[in-house]
Amino acid sequence: MPMSGDGAGSFAAATVFRRGRLVASATLALLLAACVGGGQVDRPGPVPNRPVPARRPVAATPITPQAAATVPGAPTARSAGLVAGPPLYTLPIDDAQAARALVAFRATCPSLQRRTDASGLTQGADWQPACTAAATTPPGGARAFFAQYFEAVQVGDGKAFATGYYEPEIRGSRDRQRGYDVPIYARPSDLIDVDLGLFSDTLKGKKIRGRVSGKSFIPYDDRTAIEDGALAGRAPIIAWAADPVELFFLQVQGSGRLRLPDGSVMRIGYDSQNGRDYTGIGALMKKRGLLAPGQSSMQGIVGWLHDHPDEGRAIMRENKSYVFFREQTGPALGALGIGVTGGVSAAADPHFVPLGAPVLLSMDRADASRLWIAQDTGGAIKGANRIDTFWGAGADAEATAGGMAARGTAFLLLPVGTLQRLGAAAGG
Repeated sequence: MPMSGDGAGSFAAATVFRRGRLVASATLALLLAACVGGGQVDRPGPVPNRPVPARRPVAATPITPQAAATVPGAPTARSAGLVAGPPLYTLPIDDAQAARALVAFRATCPSLQRRTDASGLTQGADWQPACTAAATTPPGGARAFFAQYFEAVQVGDGKAFATGYYEPEIRGSRDRQRGYDVPIYARPSDLIDVDLGLFSDTLKGKKIRGRVSGKSFIPYDDRTAIEDGALAGRAPIIAWAADPVELFFLQVQGSGRLRLPDGSVMRIGYDSQNGRDYTGIGALMKKRGLLAPGQSSMQGIVGWLHDHPDEGRAIMRENKSYVFFREQTGPALGALGIGVTGGVSAAADPHFVPLGAPVLLSMDRADASRLWIAQDTGGAIKGANRIDTFWGAGADAEATAGGMAARGTAFLLLPVGTLQRLGAAAGG
């Protein structure tokens, strides 16, 4: 799992802490996923009794996807089926959106040109013309730049689903003290990443995490073992949280801010995960009838966990995944190690979107309908046309990410000539 949260992908819930409780507006369905990221602007501490509601979306009419023959269960974009999209100059990209996307694309270009593209669509050299031109594109020329150097490609049926994530804030302390006794761990010294593709071509793109015990490689400690103290002497503690529920959901987001006792802020970001599968606890709670009517929002879920501490702890432990953090001094970083930008950066499945590539969303929500740069990933953000949009930090980000559940059409922007080259390689 890359630079993303403990559900890995988008939790899509706007969250804010009030009186020591996590208050949120989000649908239960969106609790099934989670992602990293973070904004770049500090915000003031929580304001008591003023929860931030999800923002009422402005409706929009998505572009109709191109007719396409799809391949169900295809593991990559190349095998899912590709269709040429409309000419870029006909698509709804305004100048301001294009300008912001161009800034993010420039930052991503070095990574695009050196990374192996897990989607099977591009090679590093394919991006060179666009990256070279991006460096010298003048102000006001961003929209023309994208229209000249890219072609729109629809992956599979093109039907997109977009959620949202943002950078949350919880109560924490650098030192253990009264009221702050939940450890926030950095990456353990004995956690090992294994690239299975090094051992078999059939396992390319697959990775596992674990540790060595004697002469065996075994799964890493799960959430229960870690919370019971299994990491003593094996993982540094970088800070202490005030509330285990707050920390649990910060792990779901993947990065965030600690509001320290003196009012200052410590930023922490994703620094690996224990390799265990993520389980969305909202689905478990709903299935077991634990949530009363009207309680299936994030506010209801977290309230239930606080009101039933023993049962809540057991339910959270059913999510065996556990995220480790590091302190960050700059902006929150995405999977490429590049700072993510609210309203521009997004998380996608790298098997279907080359990391760093632009993606145009035309959705049933106006705010999600724009050009995004895929700078992040997440374990729950899987498959073609599944996008998790990042909105930064603060009340506006909370309000937008909180209710983000947009449906529409996605077009992947690839260097001009990519479709023709792929067709020729396939004998098409």
